[in-house]
Amino acid sequence: MREPGGPGINVDELMAVDVHTHVEVSKDGHGSLSPHLFGASEQYFGSHERPTIAEMAAYYRARRMAAVVFTVDAEHATGHPRISNQEIAEGCAEHADVLIPFASVDPWKGRAGVREAVRLVTEHGVRGFKFHPAIQGFSPDDRMAYPLYEAIEELGAIALFHTGQTGIGAGVPGGAGIRLKYGNPMLVDDVAADFPNLKIILAHPSFPWQDEALAVAVHKPTVHIDLSGWSPKYFPPQLVRYANTLLKDKVLFGSDYPVISPDRWLADFDRLDIKPEVRPKILKDNAVRLLGLGS
Repeated sequence: MREPGGPGINVDELMAVDVHTHVEVSKDGHGSLSPHLFGASEQYFGSHERPTIAEMAAYYRARRMAAVVFTVDAEHATGHPRISNQEIAEGCAEHADVLIPFASVDPWKGRAGVREAVRLVTEHGVRGFKFHPAIQGFSPDDRMAYPLYEAIEELGAIALFHTGQTGIGAGVPGGAGIRLKYGNPMLVDDVAADFPNLKIILAHPSFPWQDEALAVAVHKPTVHIDLSGWSPKYFPPQLVRYANTLLKDKVLFGSDYPVISPDRWLADFDRLDIKPEVRPKILKDNAVRLLGLGS
């Protein structure tokens, strides 16, 4: 790999591209979630480290992988201040040989959010935006979010949507007010129809809506699926079948690091019944194409 801070990612030297990793703590120690939700998350997922951006870069560099990095901006629904998108983008720029910056803009921020998205792409090299509708408290097909989607589409960036159940808020009374219905991938189908050039990733095996996610990804040319948040040994059989066939060019490796390590994910993926010619597509090639890393 190139040295830290080098001119960019050397695709030929990569073993894989992890399209789904989280920054959980800022440089000054501010967490991406409130202590209450962090505690519940650790109880659900298990205790894990909260690496800095520099530590994430070293971790992925040692594994000859690149990683997409983001946080979640849910200030409107939770009242908890986010980690700065600019801080993340600048941190990724210092480790541009392995880290790819995404941002998160709460769609409730309206025109201010649109202006921020434009600035993040044009001035800070952000390549995509993470949405977590359940935590952010909005339905993906809400017209309130459409100006932000329009800007992302015009910028040529990617919109990554959390889909399916979330472990955030699990076990907390009322699920901390988080509504799982917003994780139904069919709600993203309207977005894909209304913004036909918007590149979209449906994050995670979409329990309990896996078939819906597969239908949207098959039907809409710009919709992809990442496999983060689950060990591959728990993947639904229809997801494996479609990954091997109709969606072999649209399925992406993602771990959900640091909640799930890429080491664990890849070890379980090795045991999955994936065709030899499809494995490199999922682990690297599809992401390289979608992210424009080879250009």
